Amino acid sequence: MTPPALIANLSRAAVRASLAAPRQPRAAGDNATAQYLSQVGGLAAVDETKFTFLRPGTPWPPRTQDTPPVPAAVLVPLVEREGGFTVLLTQRTADLKAHAGQISFPGGKLEAFDADAAAGALRETAEEIGLAPTHIEILGQLDPYMTVTNFAVTPVVGAVTPPFDLTPDPVEVADIFEVPLAFFLDPANHQRHSRKIAEGVVRGYYAMPYGDRYIWGATAGMLINLYDVLTAGT
Repeated sequence: MTPPALIANLSRAAVRASLAAPRQPRAAGDNATAQYLSQVGGLAAVDETKFTFLRPGTPWPPRTQDTPPVPAAVLVPLVEREGGFTVLLTQRTADLKAHAGQISFPGGKLEAFDADAAAGALRETAEEIGLAPTHIEILGQLDPYMTVTNFAVTPVVGAVTPPFDLTPDPVEVADIFEVPLAFFLDPANHQRHSRKIAEGVVRGYYAMPYGDRYIWGATAGMLINLYDVLTAGT
């Protein structure tokens, strides 16, 4: 199904059904990984114990940290607009200690009082951008995502009902913007890159540039996971 046809048939019920459908985690030998390995010369070209794929559903990379991963959650907000769903994203401020200036979903570390990942994602969204939970219907979850900064992130997908007012936290959020979901569902907009970050350490990651917005890394990886889920069987 082409992206326009897929978008035309998307509804809250369709997204919820796709998220609820059984799915197998992607193995290390999936098509995208195999293509990337062919580009870098296979696992023999890198240190396999340090090889990292930033793609949801693949086995989490070996951790070098002595502490266990920190549970976290983000909201993947699908805004119901007249022309179809859009994806609400934030740009982090330039002076943050981690991921400064990067584009991300609202979210963060789970607290002990959060009932579950959805509760944590809703709380963080309200704190970061002022979007009230009354505007959000939780539709399901994507695959867990392990970041290289040692966060175990649960992406929670929610449908957002306009109109709504947003109040960004000036410490964390420099900007809030929306991108048509159709853009992320078009494979022509999916870029695969690699970067040598240390001797023997190569990192593969996705990017989806949109105008002057460079969407990459964990955010792009989660959007690829959303693409996989919504296009399964098409």
